[in-house]
Amino acid sequence: MKTPTLFKEYIWLVNTISRAGKISLNDINRKWMQTDMSEGLPLPRTTFNRHKDAIEDIFGIYIDCDRKNGYRYYIGNEEVLREESVQNWMLSTLTVSNLVSESMSIQQRIVLENIPSDGEHLEAVVKAMKENKKIEIQYRRYQSSSSKTFTLSPYCIKLFRQRWYLLGRFNDGGFAMFSFDRIETIQSTDEAFKIDKTFNASDFFSECYGVVIGDGSKPERITLRAFGKEKYYLRDLPLHHTQKELKKKSPSQPEGTAETDDYTDFQVCMRPTADLQGQILSRGAWLKVIEPKWLAESIRQKHEEAMKIYQK
Repeated sequence: MKTPTLFKEYIWLVNTISRAGKISLNDINRKWMQTDMSEGLPLPRTTFNRHKDAIEDIFGIYIDCDRKNGYRYYIGNEEVLREESVQNWMLSTLTVSNLVSESMSIQQRIVLENIPSDGEHLEAVVKAMKENKKIEIQYRRYQSSSSKTFTLSPYCIKLFRQRWYLLGRFNDGGFAMFSFDRIETIQSTDEAFKIDKTFNASDFFSECYGVVIGDGSKPERITLRAFGKEKYYLRDLPLHHTQKELKKKSPSQPEGTAETDDYTDFQVCMRPTADLQGQILSRGAWLKVIEPKWLAESIRQKHEEAMKIYQK
């Protein structure tokens, strides 16, 4: 069987089990027979077991069996499908890829966003990360007339808003972010490095909105007021994993309600970095900072500066 076909079956199997929560092999087969992939033939247990092992090896997704409850299968580490993990990204990307590839007859009606791969640069960094080798990059910042050379340890890469970023660590222990589209050249060195055993990429960015890390800001409780339909957007796509909806008490609604007729309040605990402030500003009159007061004042001033531009 060709590799693309196998990948489609792997993805289908993970999605089927994940959506069901727990499901028996008979029910998996029933759903399998409803797909074009089956070609009218059931999924043998031996094939299912091979797929299960391959999914664990390729995606790091474990399919376990509840033998005490009807031999029903489930995702043993389902948390990776909810987090910003490589497994989740790979599965989502391949699911969409398969869906689009099977819909070529309507391809003119499917509009996608371009996510640059940064080709050779991305490949070179990943290779250096695997080999734990330092790299030398020539980097030119925006509004800079010339580039600078940096030697650093490539700790991790992050995709944010359709751009790839590199987190590098210097000899003095400091970290810095580099946008791939500003890197002019990358060269691997012969100098090896040992990654800090306590380093965890998800934890490193857990207090941040995006990729701004070195501005010296500390995590704060930020209360945001969403007006109109903005509350639905925030519920569907939270700004941060700490986001929670605050309970409001309004005379016009029952006690303990989560919103008023006009707005809904949300709270996050994160660093008020420049990229977070930019996101808040982009929502215009639909999103207002309530606390802390200094951040509310900063956002207000930026809105006033924007108004002056239009007044001119």
